[in-house]
Amino acid sequence: MASLFSGALQLTDLDDFIGPSQDCIKPMKVDKKPGSGVAKIHIEDDGSYFQVSQDGGMRKLEKAKISLNDCLACSGCITSAESVLITQQSHEELRKILNANKAAEPDHRKLVVASVSPQSVASLAARFQLNPTDTARKLTSFFKKIGVHYVFDTAFSRNFSLIESQREFVQRFRSQADSRQALPVLASTCPGWICYAEKTHSSLLLPHLSTARSPQQVMGALVKDFFAQQQDRARLRVPVQHLTPDRLYHVTVMPCYDKKLEASRPDFFNQEFQTRDVDCVITTGEVFRLLEEEGVSLPDLEPAPLDALSSYVSAEEPTSHRGGGSGGYLEHVFRHAARELFGIDMAEVTYKPLRNKDFQEVTLERDGQVLLHFATAYGFRNIQNLVQKLKRGRCPYHYVEVMACPSGCLNGGGQLGAPDGRSKELLQQVGQLYREVRTQLPEDAPGVLELYGHWLQGEGSDKASRLLHTRYHAVEGAGSGFSIKW
Repeated sequence: MASLFSGALQLTDLDDFIGPSQDCIKPMKVDKKPGSGVAKIHIEDDGSYFQVSQDGGMRKLEKAKISLNDCLACSGCITSAESVLITQQSHEELRKILNANKAAEPDHRKLVVASVSPQSVASLAARFQLNPTDTARKLTSFFKKIGVHYVFDTAFSRNFSLIESQREFVQRFRSQADSRQALPVLASTCPGWICYAEKTHSSLLLPHLSTARSPQQVMGALVKDFFAQQQDRARLRVPVQHLTPDRLYHVTVMPCYDKKLEASRPDFFNQEFQTRDVDCVITTGEVFRLLEEEGVSLPDLEPAPLDALSSYVSAEEPTSHRGGGSGGYLEHVFRHAARELFGIDMAEVTYKPLRNKDFQEVTLERDGQVLLHFATAYGFRNIQNLVQKLKRGRCPYHYVEVMACPSGCLNGGGQLGAPDGRSKELLQQVGQLYREVRTQLPEDAPGVLELYGHWLQGEGSDKASRLLHTRYHAVEGAGSGFSIKW
C-alpha cells in the first residue's frame, strides 16, 4: 500500500527528494551476559524468533516496536510501514478508549473530547452530498452517539494561531536588522514540512520558522489547560471540583496523517500529568471507516450543535477564515502587516501564479516600491525551489506559507478519495464546500479576546508564549539520505 503521509515524509519512489527506499531502523540495546558465548537465531514457522544458546536453551526474542517518538528522533524519515508506527494514533485506539470508558467505574472514566478540522468537514460533506454546517452537526451527533462528551471546531483554535502568526511577523519585520529569527518567516503549521526542515537543513531553515502553534496544538492547550480548569466533574459523577489534564482524552480529526507525528512531539507532552495535549489523531478517512463499522449513515443522523469551550464562545455552527484551504495564513498575515506596518487596508489580496498554481506570489507596492512580498509554496518540488533560493541568499520573500501536500490541506493524505477516480473534480468540490462556511477575522471571533485576558493573562504574556508557541529541534544523523547536497 502506498504511504499516506505527505510527500515530504515519504522515501520510497521519491528520487527527486532523497535516496529512495531508505530503510527505517531503530537501534536496539542488547544486554550481554558474561560467558554467554555465541548464540544462534532460530525462526519458527509463525515468524517468531528464538535465541538458541550453546547449551541448547531457547529464549523467545521480543519484536522491535517503532513508536512515533522513535520516528521523530530518527535521522532518517518515514517509510511505508505506518501500520507499525501508528499503534496509538488510530480510530481503533479511540474505540478502545470509548469501550473502556463505558465499562469503567465512574471515578475511573475519562472525559472524551473531539476537535474537528474544517478541512475534514469539507471532505465528508463532499462524500455525503451535505453542506458543511449540516455535516459538522451530524458528525457531532455521531461522536456523541459513540461516547464522546464534547465536540469542538478547530477553527476556533485557529483564531489564536493566526493572531500569533500576525504579531510574530510584524515583530520580526520591525527587528529584522538585529534579530536571530530572520526573514522570511516560514509558516510552520504543516508537520510534514517541519519534520523535513528539522531533519535536512536545520541550520538554514529553523531560524526562519514561525513559532506559532498549529490550530491542532493550540486546541490541545485549550482543552488540556483551559477547558480542564473550567469543566465541572459532575458529568463524570466524580466528587472533585476540576479535571486534571490526564483525566481528559483529546482526539482530533485531521486531513493529514502527518498530524499524528505532530501530536507525538515531546514539546506537546505534559510532564507533570504525563499526558499529551492531543492524545489521538484520526484522519477524515478513519472517521469514514468508523461510520461504516458502526453501521451509521451520516445523512440519516439528527444534527446536534457543536460545543463551546466556555460561556465566552458561541460555536453552534462551524466558522472559517479567508484565504485558502490551509488556514489562510498568508492572507491574514499579509493584511495585518499591511495595516500595522504601512497603514494600508487591503480590500482584496491578488495572487500571482508562478511556475504552477501551488507557487504563487502576493505583493504590496506603493509608489513603485515593493513593501511586502509574500508567497505560497505547496508540495515538495516547490519546497525544494524555496530551499534553493534560501541557500543562495536570493529569496525575495518576507513570508512564505509552506505546505507539504500539493494543493494544501484540503488535499491531505487523510482526506477521502474519489470513488470514481475523478480526484481533480473532487478537490474542486471540497474547496467549494470549504469556502461556503461563514468567515470571520480571528480577532473578531467571540471569546478570543476574552480568553486572551482571562486564560492567557494578556496578549504577549509568558503564559501566552508558553501555550501558543513552540520550538523546533535539529535532528542530526550521519549517513542519512537527507545529507545529500542539492
